[in-house]
Amino acid sequence: MRIAGVCNIFGKLLIALSLCLLLPVPFSLYFADGMERIFLLCAAGGAVVGGLFVALFPPDDNLGFRDGYAVVTLSWCGLALLGALPFYFCGQGLSLIDSWFESMSGFTTTGSTILTQIEALPPSVLFWRATTQWLGGMGIIVLTLAILPLLGYSGTQLFQAEMPGPTKDRLAPRIQDTARLLWSVYLLLTAVETGLLMAGGLDLYDALCHAFATMATGGFSPHSASIAYFDSAYIDGVVTLFMFLAGVNFTLHHQAIVRRRPAAYLKSEEFRLYLGLIVLACAVIVAANQVYGSYSAGALGRNIRDSLFQVVSIMTTTGFGTADFDQWAPVCRVLLVILMFVGGCAGSTGGGIKVVRILLFFKYARLQLQNLVHPLSIGTIKVDGIRVPREVKVAIIGFLALYLAVFVTACLLVAATGADVLTATTAVVATLNNIGPGLALVGPTQHFGHLHPFAKLVLSLCMLAGRLELYTVFVLLTPAYWRMSRPPRWRWQKRIGPQGHRR
Repeated sequence: MRIAGVCNIFGKLLIALSLCLLLPVPFSLYFADGMERIFLLCAAGGAVVGGLFVALFPPDDNLGFRDGYAVVTLSWCGLALLGALPFYFCGQGLSLIDSWFESMSGFTTTGSTILTQIEALPPSVLFWRATTQWLGGMGIIVLTLAILPLLGYSGTQLFQAEMPGPTKDRLAPRIQDTARLLWSVYLLLTAVETGLLMAGGLDLYDALCHAFATMATGGFSPHSASIAYFDSAYIDGVVTLFMFLAGVNFTLHHQAIVRRRPAAYLKSEEFRLYLGLIVLACAVIVAANQVYGSYSAGALGRNIRDSLFQVVSIMTTTGFGTADFDQWAPVCRVLLVILMFVGGCAGSTGGGIKVVRILLFFKYARLQLQNLVHPLSIGTIKVDGIRVPREVKVAIIGFLALYLAVFVTACLLVAATGADVLTATTAVVATLNNIGPGLALVGPTQHFGHLHPFAKLVLSLCMLAGRLELYTVFVLLTPAYWRMSRPPRWRWQKRIGPQGHRR
């Protein structure tokens, strides 16, 4: 690993985030919450540390993919620590672990919180809380590539390591242009949602906070009751629509909005499956809620409204709430947990395993069944009419195996701290898939603050691993990563001389 180049990029990212720490200052002055000095000091401290990294470590244009993994993983940890400082110094008595948990939950767009009284925090800190999700939604590093083309030839490696999903679509030949196109769509959708929320009666502060959290599929709200605080069918509808859009591959948004090809949505197999799962799950939950009496016979409209909102919120891994779904029928809760694993589309801001992986996994399983019936047949797997290479299939099988191993290990570690089985399991599901709420003691009306500090650290790492698609994080733990890269020496090579004669 080229340590100097990695540290240089880390310093530039610290400087970029330090500038973002200035965004809550106007709200602090407007609400007179006394936090403007804290934000200025945190921004200055981050800029000084980042400047030292840039000054002490020269840039390196020869960074490879291995260095990109290190930059992305270490930067997310370090930037989450810088982003935790406003929580730590806001005067609410939060520990450093709690502050880091909240910050990591924001940057990874998870939405899990340790806060018991959200409104007790200063408004500017709550705005920063929503901003961390918005920055993490499209990716801090992709943002830096879009605005500050300072990373040179390492940009491709960082883009490949940071962007979610099994495929990374490039909309332009240069990586900076691709990042700018993605962020332009992200900004446009955020601005439109902000305007629609303000048209529904929200002030600029609430509209921005909820638009940031929606487009990032994060779920942080400045109100303890989340979206239910407004009790408005219009607000529910706007947020549901933009949660749905945020869970779609942003490449499709670019084709539909910029290139004016709206048919691109329906041509995508992944989008059709994504839409079909939402419709099917919503229909099942509405029927189950009526059958099991979660809603009265005269509350069918409210049942449909809450069910659709919660299905989209969970499927896109946003985590907003308009109802306590932990009180719904068991079949509804089980179905919502299944949707937590599925997640959004590849190339979206959503978490989870991703719809395209589920699609390819079942296509691969169907192909294996066909081969059992017709052993001599040669089948292929296609998505959108394009043949899926063998290495992609192998990567997906490997991802699912690694995912299962991480999930089981994290559940055991959290349960070892004394959490009950349902709480420990759904806490891992919620953080590893970047959902937010789980069930039982971490349900939609509960919080993670009562968990053991070690459990919070484990869950924070689950957030990071889930946001960076596992491989980016766990490749750093393999011995091969830290060995010097050199061509392998085979046993027969030791017996061959320079001219090809045996020694």
